[in-house]
Amino acid sequence: MSMFDTFGKSGPAAERRPGARRKLERLNQALRHEEPDRVPISDFFWGGFVRRWRRELGLAEDANPYYHYDLDWIVTVPNMDPWIRPFETLKETPEEVVVKTGFGAVMHKHLEFPMPEMRSWEIDTLEKLERAEFDSPRDPRRFFSAGDNQIAGVGDGFERNSPPWLDTVRSLRPDFPVYGSMIEASECLTRLIGQTHAMLWMGEAPERMGAVINRIGAYYLEMARAELEAAHGLLDGFVIWGDVAYKKATFMSPAYWRQYFKPWVVQMVGAAHEHGLPVIYHGCGNVNAIFADFIEMGVEAYNPLEAKAGMDALDLRRRFGHRISLCGNSDIRVWETGDLEAIRREVLRKLNAARGGGFIFQSDHSVSSAVSGQTYDYIVNLVREHGRYPLQLGEFTETV
Repeated sequence: MSMFDTFGKSGPAAERRPGARRKLERLNQALRHEEPDRVPISDFFWGGFVRRWRRELGLAEDANPYYHYDLDWIVTVPNMDPWIRPFETLKETPEEVVVKTGFGAVMHKHLEFPMPEMRSWEIDTLEKLERAEFDSPRDPRRFFSAGDNQIAGVGDGFERNSPPWLDTVRSLRPDFPVYGSMIEASECLTRLIGQTHAMLWMGEAPERMGAVINRIGAYYLEMARAELEAAHGLLDGFVIWGDVAYKKATFMSPAYWRQYFKPWVVQMVGAAHEHGLPVIYHGCGNVNAIFADFIEMGVEAYNPLEAKAGMDALDLRRRFGHRISLCGNSDIRVWETGDLEAIRREVLRKLNAARGGGFIFQSDHSVSSAVSGQTYDYIVNLVREHGRYPLQLGEFTETV
């Protein structure tokens, strides 16, 4: 029996509603490179977009895009902070807050603006990084207790005392395929020391940093294993967060990434597969130089395929065929224009990558507050209408 045969079949399922079971079947068919009834669709949403969407469409204050559009999958995040501790509030006004988090990062969040600013880090030398001791990756508070954590609490919004991760999984599972998730070493370094320090120290002391990367890789691999065990069969898949690239290329050389980062991703993918779960790797930026590696590692799908970084789903399908599924790639810059004809052209063109399955429709990163509520409503309806199999894309049909 192949690993695919176990997708969606582990753990209790009685509490699922029929619609959620159909969404899970649709998603897994796509990941098996089969054509389901229609192309799956979901996304990641900025809080500013959600507020705008509610206002512009005249929706209730608690309206949620996932439920409103009955989207096809959703991702959850446990507490991944190296040190499990409440935020230390350094400044707070009605307009802004500055906190120190469990990554030892001092973060400034202006409540009017979408993303926070990382101002400084507790670990600011390579020597401190080498000596750092973290809380156990298996600490039960990561999965079973409410509390502050950086990834859930300081992003495009600001939240204190995030609910227990497992409670979130259970609350979503009746209505959606629910994916767990874990960062890998590169994502950790961005939060723990900042990208400038990370790239500088990799350049100045590659072997010393390699030893640190191996320790952090092992740490988050163990945390991923603990998460998978804590879920006890309630997850339908697993996302690995691993930004390793910017607009032009990877942060580090492909050879360095393959030597120090890739082995831990391989093992994290393997841990998810041992639990019968498909893996979607989320990595921003231009990863063309290492894209084939994700196929080699057995990753089921790659996300978000940033169009603004030169990634193109149709080009990838032509180069790699159906050896990996594609998730995302619809250019958010086009969405932000509000130009319905340009949006139609962008959406229908990218749907060509869904021929034969293997495609999940999403933006090429996340839905920003610059996207109008009417625009997103239009996009969902386009995908629901034209994403039905067999695909009929008319003048936008391309051979892939």
